[in-house]
Amino acid sequence: MKDNALVQELSEKARIVRRDIVQMIHESGTAGHYGGSLSCADILTCLYFHTLKLDPRNPRWDDRDRFVLSKGHAAPALYAVLLEAGYFSRDHLSTFKRMGSILQGHPDMKVTPGVEMSTGSLGQGLSVALGMALAGRLDRKGYRVYVLLGDGEIEEGSVWEAAMAASHYGLDNLSAILDRNCLQISGSTEECMRLEPLVDKWRSFGWDVVPIDGHDMAQILAALRHTAGVKGKPSLIIAQTVKGRGIQFLENKPESHSCSLSDEEYRQVMRSL
Repeated sequence: MKDNALVQELSEKARIVRRDIVQMIHESGTAGHYGGSLSCADILTCLYFHTLKLDPRNPRWDDRDRFVLSKGHAAPALYAVLLEAGYFSRDHLSTFKRMGSILQGHPDMKVTPGVEMSTGSLGQGLSVALGMALAGRLDRKGYRVYVLLGDGEIEEGSVWEAAMAASHYGLDNLSAILDRNCLQISGSTEECMRLEPLVDKWRSFGWDVVPIDGHDMAQILAALRHTAGVKGKPSLIIAQTVKGRGIQFLENKPESHSCSLSDEEYRQVMRSL
């Protein structure tokens, strides 16, 4: 498929994914993580509908690529792409956060098909992905491991310890993606704990680094293709995104991290999507 047609197809998928995210959270009747789920929707769409080597009919296939959602509070985005990819049926969408549901507030690898790691304790996902990548090398498997990090979470020291180890072992089968929406629950990342210059920091840790617009499908695709060809070192895509992307009145607002929509706001958002 030519890139223009692929970009159009993925953009339409991302629109559906955003609708599913909004519907899922609103129908749960509770506050939900709209902001961080919507900011990474385009990234997850590109991964699940173009890049990752997967088989929804056989979620535990040994040779599948692995994806770890380190920012586990963005579970609605992961569930939306897993649904569209065919891991479970649409009737599960309305059970989000309900007792006994396979779709809980954070991903649970024991109950949700397609979830590789139970996440939610921030700062742990890169270490887990590092272990998966090392295991793949030891087992002589050709799969790749991808991990999505939140920019608030990389304030944690465990992330940098894992970054150092991944570089030390030359894990070129590991690709991290940073959802750089510049906001965390308590405000701007730069006010809470200054992160920049991120490109220089990660490169100094021995990583290949590609900064992109995280809502530009063509740039996401190009970056994912690039990282797959990097040799001798792990790679990081720094994706500049907008928290709450797709809900205009929540975009770039810290309160979108976890909030509720009124019924009228919900109808307005669903019409716009």
